[in-house]
Amino acid sequence: MKFFLDTANLKEIKEAIEIGLLDGITTNPSLIAKESIFNREQIENHYISICKLLKEKEQNISIEVIGKTFNDIIKEGQKLSLLHPKIIVKIPMNKEGIKALNFFYSQKIKTNCTLIFSVGQALLAAKLGANYISPFIGRLDDISYNGIELVKEIKNIYEKYNFNTKILAASIRNPIHIIECAKIGVHAITSPLKVIYSLLDHPLTKIGLKKFLNDFNQKFL
Repeated sequence: MKFFLDTANLKEIKEAIEIGLLDGITTNPSLIAKESIFNREQIENHYISICKLLKEKEQNISIEVIGKTFNDIIKEGQKLSLLHPKIIVKIPMNKEGIKALNFFYSQKIKTNCTLIFSVGQALLAAKLGANYISPFIGRLDDISYNGIELVKEIKNIYEKYNFNTKILAASIRNPIHIIECAKIGVHAITSPLKVIYSLLDHPLTKIGLKKFLNDFNQKFL
C-alpha cells in the first residue's frame, strides 16, 4: 500500500521524504489556504516547488480545481497539467466534474475524482476513466456511516469489472483507518503526517525500550 501525504506544506513533505514514507501528495483548496501564499502566481510556483521534491518516478501530486462549470474545470485542469508532469488533476464528484473526467480521459490527462461518499459515485468515476478516486472515510464515520465498509464495496465492484481506477483512501483520521485499508488491499491512503506517525505508538514498545536502557545503564554506567 502506498502512503500519500495530505498536505501542501513543504516542511512536512521534506520530512516524509527524509524518512522514506512518501509515495505521493494530495492537496485541496483548504490546505493551500493554510500556507503563506497570497496570489495565483504564488500558488502555481508552490505547486512546482512540491513537484521538484518528488524525485521518484511513480510519485505524483493531486491538485484540486476550484472551477464550478465544465468550461472552467477544463481550462484550469489543462493549465495545471502543463505545470509539471507529476501533477494529477483533482476533480470534484458532481455533474460538471464527471463531464470533465470524460474530457480529460480523452486527452490522456490523469485525474483524481474527489469527495466520493457512495458506491454509485465511485462507479461513475471509474466508468468515465478516473485514474484515482478519493473516498472520504473519516467524514463518513462522522455521520455514523462506516467509511471502511464503503471502500470494501468499491474495491469489490472494481475487481468484478476490472476497472483500472485506483482507490486513494482519504480523510484518514487514525491508525485504524490505515490498517483497515491495508487489510482491504487498497492502492493507497492519504493522510496528515501525524496520523502516519501514530502507527509507531504502542505502550509495550515504550515499556520494553525503557527496560532495555535501564538494564544496560545499571550495569555499565
